Amino acid sequence: MVELKTNSSIDAMYEAGQVVGRALTAVRKAADVGVSLLELDELAHDVLREAGATSPFLGYRPSFAPTAFPAVICASVNDAIVHGIPTRYRLRDGDLVSIDFGAQLGGWAGDSAISFTVGTARPADVRLIETAERALAAGVGAAVVGNRIGDIAHAIGTVCRGAGYGIPDGFGGHGIGRQMHEDPGVPNEGRPGRGMKLRHGMVLAIEPMLIGGGTDGYHADVDGWTLRTDDGSRAAHAEHTVAITDEGPRVLTARAD
Repeated sequence: MVELKTNSSIDAMYEAGQVVGRALTAVRKAADVGVSLLELDELAHDVLREAGATSPFLGYRPSFAPTAFPAVICASVNDAIVHGIPTRYRLRDGDLVSIDFGAQLGGWAGDSAISFTVGTARPADVRLIETAERALAAGVGAAVVGNRIGDIAHAIGTVCRGAGYGIPDGFGGHGIGRQMHEDPGVPNEGRPGRGMKLRHGMVLAIEPMLIGGGTDGYHADVDGWTLRTDDGSRAAHAEHTVAITDEGPRVLTARAD
């Protein structure tokens, strides 16, 4: 069942989303050669504490997971697409990093992700990240009252496929509200005019995931969480929490950076 949020609830979700935005900005600024993923996780945890917020990631255990997630960020490096567990790994020059982060504040959740390079960027990585951001923008642009879920999916998939990138099947966006994951699902590829009709008060986490090698294959790492590209190519991930309103899409996790 899809819960339609009131305007005041959307405002409250914006506050949660701003905690997410601040944390991602801080993590991106701190991410440098030699910095460990665990250090980035602790930095994001500090932002949560300062805001009086909690993490919907920490301790989360969906049906596919062998263990509860042990951190407040997902840190996916190079060929990792999503769900990377922060470790003592220290960032190296040229790494492509995707950080996914959520916050729970006042009973409402926010969820967002960014991808960036560390040190000297490879041109192919820059293009991959820019395309992920364009796909996200296209998805947000389609999140208007009267459209359907398929219109969002089609907008994202058109950008990704048009640039020659792969899309991991079975993973995409989702509804969000009191819980981090709610109905409906939001695929990253689909047919326009299909699926649930978008209404004022729906809030969605829209999140394209791109595989640089152009194939769609992926597999779970030995940790049971991290998803990696089958072809070893690099991946990028971009996400915003977006409210669908009569005035147009409202990005609740917009960042000041």
